[in-house]
Amino acid sequence: MKAFRKAVEAGDTEAMAACLADDVVFTSPVAFAPYPGKALTAAILRGVMRVFENFRYEREIIDGQNHALVFRTEIGGKEIQGCDFLHLNADGLIDEFTVMVRPLSGAQALSAAMAAQFEQIKAEALEAS
Repeated sequence: MKAFRKAVEAGDTEAMAACLADDVVFTSPVAFAPYPGKALTAAILRGVMRVFENFRYEREIIDGQNHALVFRTEIGGKEIQGCDFLHLNADGLIDEFTVMVRPLSGAQALSAAMAAQFEQIKAEALEAS
């Protein structure tokens, strides 16, 4: 998923959203239930871009329509290692987006940072719908 990776690395949230299928399902590393739909997923990704510091992809693994993008980032001085697991539909758009992160202290920092963003995320998603 070169277009998505390029968009993330450029910080281009509009290009990131353009890579999402309308029926995409986003599964967060810190929330129990997945988040359905392009508007909400794009808003979550914009929130993530606001809280991640020094984000960089380190490796990409491709198996047909399945992609894994391994990354490192920081939140509030906590280093986080993670992976974006992406599945592409027949049109080449992301229809499944799962994120996993480690260590636990990094996941906790991510959870707190995203909780602080969530009202803005919900408002952006409603506006885009």
